[in-house]
Amino acid sequence: MKFGTVGTGWITEAFIEAAKESESLTYTAVYSRQVEKAKTFAEKHNAELVFNNIKKMAASEELDAVYIASPNAMHFEHVLTFLEHKKHVICEKPIFSNLKEWNKAYETAADNNVFLFEAMRNLHSPNFASVQEGLQKIGQVRSMILPFVQYSSRYDKYLAGEKPNIFTAKFSGGALVDLGVYPLALSAGLFGKPETAAYFPVKLDSGVDGSGALVLTYPGFSGTILCSKIAQSSNQCEIHGEKGTLFFDNAGDMYNPKVVMNSTKEEIRLEADDHPNNMVYEAKEFARIIKSGDTDKYERLKQISYDVLEVTEKVRKENGIVFDSEKE
Repeated sequence: MKFGTVGTGWITEAFIEAAKESESLTYTAVYSRQVEKAKTFAEKHNAELVFNNIKKMAASEELDAVYIASPNAMHFEHVLTFLEHKKHVICEKPIFSNLKEWNKAYETAADNNVFLFEAMRNLHSPNFASVQEGLQKIGQVRSMILPFVQYSSRYDKYLAGEKPNIFTAKFSGGALVDLGVYPLALSAGLFGKPETAAYFPVKLDSGVDGSGALVLTYPGFSGTILCSKIAQSSNQCEIHGEKGTLFFDNAGDMYNPKVVMNSTKEEIRLEADDHPNNMVYEAKEFARIIKSGDTDKYERLKQISYDVLEVTEKVRKENGIVFDSEKE
């Protein structure tokens, strides 16, 4: 299956390498507003086609699918353009700014008989299955804490008076939608949509959150998601059950999963994958779903995407975090 990319950042390069390793997708085309930048990127990654007009790229008969990693606020426009030209779309998280965009895009995908995926890599990692296995060992879950606290070098630029996209409402930024979505998607994948959600952000002068705590409730337990782009933590993720505790590193990778039993202190190491680029698994899975027409798996992923966006939009707006695209 031939695919192109929109965006020339490190995340795009990581997906291209993952696609090559997956042997399921063939890299064919690159888009950038700056044609010279697109040419340089294409030469580096052996892409045959270069575009600086996104509609022409979407109309190309040499493409079956596209991976989109443009700034958050531009996802909706770019996704819609490719869907309307009957191209399958893989869009980097966060897929959209709000549910209005989500509903329109998925409706357009259905109308054009193509698939639309949110690139939430942790849901496809073999370690996700290991975490699910660990849940079976720890008994009734009673609490959890899922941190994703990672200092951003772009915060230095923000402090210096610049306006990096991820720290602005203009480009639908903030810690929750950039980092918090990883543990939130993990929680939704493991336990479903939470009954309630409340967010306690640290807001920046730009109007978006630099960090925050998201508290979720489920039947019988509650959990806290910590997210930050203005601090750093090496704390593990923990899910606490009545029989034991499930530990793993980083909600995006879930490295080193293990269970420690409460009564015996026995440590049970779970099967672990330490691939340095676990995007390879989502590349394989997206290609498999498209080729096989696996609508059951597609609908499950679609529901998780919806649940995550519903939570983030709700708690953002409750705290006065409104993106420019949402303002009257």
